[in-house]
Amino acid sequence: MTSTPTISFELNRADLRARRNAKWSQYGPDVLPAFVADMDFSVAAPIQTAIERIVRDRDYGYPMREGNKAELIVAKSFARRMKALYDWDLSPDLVLPVADLVQGTYAPILAFSDPGDSIILQVPSYPPFRDAINGTERRLLPLPMRDDGTRYAFDMSELETLVEEGTRIFVLCNPQNPTGRVFRRDELLSLAQFAIAHDLIVISDEIHSDLVYPGQQHVPFASLGSEIASRTITLNSATKSFNIPGLRCALIAFGSEDLRERFEKRIPLRLAGQGNIIGVDATVAAWNECQPWLDAVMDHLLKARNRIKAVLKAEVPEIHLHAPEATYLAWLDCSKLKLSTSAFQFFLDKARIGFSPGESFDPNCASFVRFNFATSTPILDEILDRIIIAARQSDS
Repeated sequence: MTSTPTISFELNRADLRARRNAKWSQYGPDVLPAFVADMDFSVAAPIQTAIERIVRDRDYGYPMREGNKAELIVAKSFARRMKALYDWDLSPDLVLPVADLVQGTYAPILAFSDPGDSIILQVPSYPPFRDAINGTERRLLPLPMRDDGTRYAFDMSELETLVEEGTRIFVLCNPQNPTGRVFRRDELLSLAQFAIAHDLIVISDEIHSDLVYPGQQHVPFASLGSEIASRTITLNSATKSFNIPGLRCALIAFGSEDLRERFEKRIPLRLAGQGNIIGVDATVAAWNECQPWLDAVMDHLLKARNRIKAVLKAEVPEIHLHAPEATYLAWLDCSKLKLSTSAFQFFLDKARIGFSPGESFDPNCASFVRFNFATSTPILDEILDRIIIAARQSDS
């Protein structure tokens, strides 16, 4: 009987400091970064092999794969993965590879709405969503994710009061960033019925769908039926779950051919861009060969998530969180610390931790921070120690 080989991916602080990425370069050496969604892990071996092959062969020309344009292999790999994981039948012809997921957010907003139209967005939310709405002269209608005592949830009756004559789009983030919610099928069905009733396009960002913890199940919004699929734009990428955000390869999946045709009438495909060949090959390797690496990472992240919850409950009960159902991001409510500054500024000044500011996800959330806990166990423990010491000093 052979044993499963141990997969090593944790990087030490010296290795991380030597990197030239935003996470470990933005602050000085005394600050532990826990902000931008970048994991402190080495990539899976098949991804590295795919990249090294391109570099070894100096293969930097216009790419083809399997006799077709290289981006088609991304579409086929994604469609196979959706079928295998969720039994979602998606034609590769309805998948448009793009260079960047934020770009994939702007494009359908421009395609399916006009300046002055309104767009519903769950808040708190990933900041580029709000930027995409405001920056294109659309009106943002915020749908609050409220703490119901067990999780963050939206209220359908509240949603009904938001919609107005000029509402064109609902932006769904599932799993939700920053709260870590994985929406249940019944919640998604209610949203689907709402979208159909009000003739809305749904932009569903599902980039964290691989990062779901035991007890939860991701449901692709477009898989709920042909009627809702025909008005759903799905955004996804391997960049978050396989830790390759700098390689710039993402996709837009259309729920119907008509939806894609409507999109292309307003957005020239040349403006959509394409993933570069290194991003393409890395993405295909991730989806086709790297599930064992991801399984090992998820086991590590589950332990980290549970440790954060237990330590804060025991040592700093004033900091509240619902353990995220997905993602490696914890949404910390620090309002009971009664700080005189934002929670972000407090922990930066007093603990030398660089969290993501809560107010960047919602202007009303200055007492929150988003904690990226995808790091090694020693670094995680040091961050927790610093949180405890700083929080206790705030009471004195």
